Amino acid sequence: MTPDIPVRKQYAFERPSDLGRAAPRTVPIVIVGGGPVGLTIALDLGQRGHDVVVLNQMDILADGSKAICFSKRTLDIYDRLGVGERMIDTGVVWNVGKVFWGGEDDPVFQFDMLPVKNQKNPGFINLQQFYLEEYLLDALEALPNVEVRWKNKVAAVTPGADGVRVDVETPDGVYQLDAEYLLACDGAKSPVRGMMGLDFQGRVFEDNFLVADVKFQQERPSERWFWFDPPFPGASALLHKQPDDVWRLDFQLGWDIDKAEAVKPENVDPFVRGMLGPDIAYEYEWLSVYTFQCRRMERFVHDRVIFLGDSAHLVSPFGARGCNGGVADADNLGWKLDLILRGVAPASLLESFNQEAIATADENILNSTRATDFITPKSEISQMFRDATLELAREHSFVRPFINSGRLSTPVSYADSPLSTPDADAWEGGVKPGAPMVDAPLTGGGWLSESVGQEFTLISFTGDGAPDLGVPALGTDAAPVRSVSIGPDDELTARRYGAAPGAAYLMRPDQYVAARCRAFDGAEAAEALDRATGAAA
Repeated sequence: MTPDIPVRKQYAFERPSDLGRAAPRTVPIVIVGGGPVGLTIALDLGQRGHDVVVLNQMDILADGSKAICFSKRTLDIYDRLGVGERMIDTGVVWNVGKVFWGGEDDPVFQFDMLPVKNQKNPGFINLQQFYLEEYLLDALEALPNVEVRWKNKVAAVTPGADGVRVDVETPDGVYQLDAEYLLACDGAKSPVRGMMGLDFQGRVFEDNFLVADVKFQQERPSERWFWFDPPFPGASALLHKQPDDVWRLDFQLGWDIDKAEAVKPENVDPFVRGMLGPDIAYEYEWLSVYTFQCRRMERFVHDRVIFLGDSAHLVSPFGARGCNGGVADADNLGWKLDLILRGVAPASLLESFNQEAIATADENILNSTRATDFITPKSEISQMFRDATLELAREHSFVRPFINSGRLSTPVSYADSPLSTPDADAWEGGVKPGAPMVDAPLTGGGWLSESVGQEFTLISFTGDGAPDLGVPALGTDAAPVRSVSIGPDDELTARRYGAAPGAAYLMRPDQYVAARCRAFDGAEAAEALDRATGAAA
């Protein structure tokens, strides 16, 4: 058990079969870290049939909620992995956020995180991180090719030409593994990053925020509420509803504080009582203080060692971009590493992960930095700009989009990805190459997102005499291409994709658009597939 960490569930250490081996065993994938990102990529690769070993230094699931906000794009990913519905069934669904200023009862601004309606998943859910981890572990238990090892601490990492030697410490002794690929998902203080002499670049913000998970019963809407200069302690504040009558409350404390004193209940009470009022009975579930950073590694791919999630990049919590960004890393890497391990794609395909994951991290860092600068002005001029924006927003709608209480996580488009085929002809609307798919209901039942699975998918739009496209010339047994036909009755889907009869979209396994064409051409589609798998490089 780890001191000072609240424990939700403890897992038994089991003696690894590798202890006492005369020579290290070779494993295709070794994942360091059993948080959401490590478990997500383990599930993705495990479902694709690869042998995976997850090394977790601890033997517990921590009880603090930590990450709680999961975006629609993340829910789409977890739908594909089979745990999305369970998350939504437990979580608190929300789409609307409201921004308040001072003691006014009416918000100066509100926004909708699902502006495009009629999609399977909501804009966001709130769900404690330990629930997600439990659901991922339950799904991994059904896979005999994935092993999660508790109290297995990585002591040394030695990269080689064809793999990575890993030294692992356990309560019963030390052993070694040879990994074809090592995925470092070991968090912000990543021991693997330190062992390799690598570091972050970026900015540390001089401010502290109090996080309080507070349990109380009160009827409030399932919305994100943010206060600038609230009428209670804290320079800014945030409220989110979670399952089990638990609420996440954040309060801005300033820079020069005593963190140990700040989390004592008697010192937290004025903040919580000020927000909730005198008549609400409450109890604390978890208290913490955080100082945040917006930083990333220069590269995420280092030959056979690949960094994902907080081990590769850090952002402020405003915008829920941390865990969602890490899950995006896992989603981006899984199918590429699968193709490489099965010999379908060259190892150089990993460079596209490095490029696309860095693009995601940079956009998240940019948005997080801007939000933090607006929330916590660092100069008199910045303070004046922020207050003028909030004042004008009361009466003028054009000003409201400039209010920044955290630009919430949305998927990043890879406009410059080497895997995307540029449009050969003009399109009006639709979904561009390098962008994630947009969901839509299908007239025959179900959703478009459910039709696009773990493989490449050709979506063809039929009707009005358009040919039945099929995919006989695309894909192989090792890398199949799924065919989805959208008929003339699915007008909403066709409108969202700007597609007339005869058009087609080639979707990547992570539900991003690889290419599209106005009139299906088998040769062009084959070239786009080669490009998307790195075979054309």
